[in-house]
Order: sequence, then C-alpha cells, then structure tokens
Amino acid sequence: MNRTILFLILGSMAVFASGAIEGEVQKQALNMSAIVMFLIFVSATLGITYWAAKRTKSAKDFYTAGGGITGFQNGMAIAGDYMSAASFLGISGLVYMKGYDGLIYSIGFLVGWPIILFMIAEPLRNLGKYTFSDVASYRLRQTPVRTLAASGSIATVVLYLIAQMVGAGKLIELLFGLDYEIAVILVGVLMILYVTFGGMLATTWVQIIKAFLLLSGATFMAVAVMAHYDFSFGALFTHATELKGIAIMSPGGLVSDPVSAISLGIALMFGTAGLPHILMRFFTVSDAKEARKSVFYATGFIGYFYILTFIIGFGAIVMVFKNPAYLDVVKHAVDGTYPILGGSNMAAIHLSHAVGGDFFLGFISAVAFATILAVVSGLTLAGASAISHDLYASVFKRGNVDSMKEMRVSKIATVILGIVAIIMGIMFEKQNIAFVVGLAFAIAASANFPILFLSMYWSKLTTRGAVAGGSIGLLTAIVLVIISPTVWVKILGYKTAIFPYEHPALFSVVAAFVAIWFFSITDKSQSAKEEQEAFEAQFIRSQTGIGAEGASQH
Repeated sequence: MNRTILFLILGSMAVFASGAIEGEVQKQALNMSAIVMFLIFVSATLGITYWAAKRTKSAKDFYTAGGGITGFQNGMAIAGDYMSAASFLGISGLVYMKGYDGLIYSIGFLVGWPIILFMIAEPLRNLGKYTFSDVASYRLRQTPVRTLAASGSIATVVLYLIAQMVGAGKLIELLFGLDYEIAVILVGVLMILYVTFGGMLATTWVQIIKAFLLLSGATFMAVAVMAHYDFSFGALFTHATELKGIAIMSPGGLVSDPVSAISLGIALMFGTAGLPHILMRFFTVSDAKEARKSVFYATGFIGYFYILTFIIGFGAIVMVFKNPAYLDVVKHAVDGTYPILGGSNMAAIHLSHAVGGDFFLGFISAVAFATILAVVSGLTLAGASAISHDLYASVFKRGNVDSMKEMRVSKIATVILGIVAIIMGIMFEKQNIAFVVGLAFAIAASANFPILFLSMYWSKLTTRGAVAGGSIGLLTAIVLVIISPTVWVKILGYKTAIFPYEHPALFSVVAAFVAIWFFSITDKSQSAKEEQEAFEAQFIRSQTGIGAEGASQH
C-alpha cells in the first residue's frame, strides 16, 4: 500500500515537471538541472518515509522516533527544523529589502537558544513524554491545562505553516512555471505523506539531511559573495550603499519605533522557547544529557547559519538588485525600479544563480524546497500530536485509549492540518514569510512559554492561574494580530488599524505573566494548595531526572 502511494506521487511529480513547460512563457525559463535535483530529493525523502514507515510500530515511534536519536543527530535535526523558509528565504529577503534592519530577525531568532539550553531542555526531557503539554500539566489539572496548551500549539503551528507554504509556493512557481496555487497544493500533499506514513523518524532524517545540505549551500554562497570583494565586508557594504543608498546601513527601515523593536525582540526570544515542534524534539533523545547536547549543537549550527543569511542578503543587493536577468520587467516597484521575479522572498534563489550558474541554482532550489518540507513535516507532526495526544487521548478519553487508535487520530489530524495549511498558504501569498513567522513566535511567547516556564520554576502556580493567564495571553496575541496593520489593513482592506503596532508580544506576554501571577496567588482552593505542595517533588525530578524515562542511562 505504502509503496504504491509513493510510486503514484513520484509519477505525479514527473507529470508536474513535464507540464511546467507549457507555462514557462509567463514564468522564468525552465531550469532542468533544478528540476532534476528537486525530483531526486523528493524521491530520496519519500524513500526515507517508506523506510521509516516500516519501523514506526507504536505511538512512541510515531511521536518521538522511539527515543533513539543521539544528541548530535537531534542537534542537526533541531537546526534543520529551525532553519526554516523564513530563515533562509525570508531573512535574506528582508536584508535585501531593508538592509541592516533585517539583522534584527537573525539575532532575534538566535537569542532564545540560551534560554532553552540553560532553563528548558533538561527539565523538559525529565518531566515530559511526547509534548510540552505533558510538562505544563505535570502537577496541574490535566483537562484545562492540556486543552489550553494544545490550543496555543495549534495556533502557533498554523501560523508557522502559512509562512512555509508561501515560501514553497513561490519557489515552485518560479522553478517549474506552475501556478502558485498548484505549487502550494503539491507541497501540502507531500507534507501529509511524510508525516502520515513516516512519523518522527522520517521527519528527523529529512531534517538532518536538509540541515547538512542547507549549511553547505549557504556557506558556498556566502564565500562566493565575499570572494568578489576580497573578503572585505567594507567593500561589500560600500557597493550595496551605492546601489540602494546609505539608509540600508541604518536602523529604522523595518522596525521604526522602540515599542515595535522591543515587542519583536520579546516574541523572537521567548517564542523560540515556546515552539511546539522544537520542544517536541527533546523527547526523541534517550535522556536529559542528550537533550542538553542537542541544544549545544543546534545553537552552534543555527548561529553560524544566521551569520550567513546576512551576507547572502547583502550579496543579493549587489548582484541581483539591478540585474535584468532576475527582474520582473513588466512591473514597476514604488521607487521606479523593477521588482525581482518571485518577490523579495526569492532573493537568495536568484543570488545562487548569480554565483554558481544553473547547476547551483538547481542545488539551492532543491535545498530550499527540502528546507520547507522538513519544517512543515515537523510542524504538522507537532500540531497533529497536540490534537491526538493532548486533546483526544488525554482530554476527551482521559487516558483510556490504546496507542494505535491515538496514532490513527493523529494521522487524520495530519490530513486536516495539511488542508488548512494549503488554504491559508494561498490566502497569505503576498506576505513576507519571515514576518508571518514573527507573528507565530508572538503567540508561542504569549501562550506557551509563560505556562511552560512557570510550571517548572514557580511553586505558587495553580491550574486557575495557568489557564486564565495562558488564555489571556493567547487571546490577546490573536486579537492584536487581527486588528494590527498586518491583517486589518493589508489583508482585510480597512484604511487604518485599531492596534497601531505590527508586533503584539510586548503587550500579550506581559498580560499573560501578570494574569498567571494574579490568578494564582488569589487562588485559595484546596486543589491549589495540593498543586503548590507537589512542586518540590516535580522540581527534584526536573533537575535530577529521578523517575524520568531514560534515567537509568545517566
């Protein structure tokens, strides 16, 4: 059955590739090396999925790859999960558009990792099983806390998925000459296949392979750009300012006021520590020691990569900005210049052609597509596990469900999430993908991080406080996103936004922490006292691993 489906998908890919030729007049000229590499990668990853499907026998296999991933492998997989389309295509696109200010995303995406390394990874692995909701509800009442945690996870996953689908759609539209909508549907179908049949094992190995390829390709691009300027950053930046003006080296082009800058920084820093698909990865290793190693390796890989994205963004300015080979000569930009084909999100893709020709364009395009598939697979698995493990098994069935039925629900949830991602990806076509991810981070920072952090470190936390504060954080973040200029003006079409700032995290995160504190300290119920008394035992386990899965391996 699985083999038949894989062959059908490969066949459909070949049809899509051949059909692309008819649409190439309106799109970019067909790049056969890119298409061949793209098909090779998809074939290889479907092969991995088939291999993993035969080894995925239980819920533990499906959610956490049986806990058999090493620290180094998991660090590579986390890097592969985190170095998303928003990182590679979105940040380099922001640097291409706004120069210096794009760096705020690079730094913001990175600074959350010390928090995870020193405060989250080890306690999370010692207390949890499949999802971070296991930790948040460890000493609190299961039903309300898991319901809230799952809701925050799903909201984060859906927003994050939108960004990846937009990146994938634009990439395939540019590469194959397919319509954007068909490209998004194609990605959605592949994503559903990876997760449904391969689970975490397939997702992990796709992420590891993709991380290696992406780091290699980005390194070559950055070195090629710097080689043009004798490895002088001064020469690179001077040429860029000659083309785009001195303003690109000054702050304020992207984030123009202190409130937005602080709000964005809070979202990226605390949001990283609240991303469900990242937190889920710490359950794939054998014990807390390997979880710590995972973060150490991941931080190194990710930090190195974000340095490269900044060079790639400026490289695109000097090699793509006024190069007619990469411009859409039909449309005029606001400043009278021509926009690049595929929009700013495709700046890195065009740069790859400028430094390495058709062959390297094919490689980078395939890697970018691999990046998107790896991330959407991890996201979908996290969203599906929130629905099946947290809501279905733990809330609705109160733990009275066999693992096979739980896996079946997870696979159904995967299909539903895939359909939602396709629809939303088409709706958000015009948005910069790094920006959309910033919104996902705001929700993760407002709803997930406060509950997770305080459940592990604050003895006075109660169920009432966690639910009230988490709900207020989640609703505040969602409402402020909707009434912000991003949605209210750019998507819904109103003239002015009700909430003037594009980033809500400063307000929603503060609201969440204050509400959790207030509703916890005013809770005088007997259950609240019991929850507070249970903190000491939880804290000892979180710090020592006594009683945790894999504790015997310390």
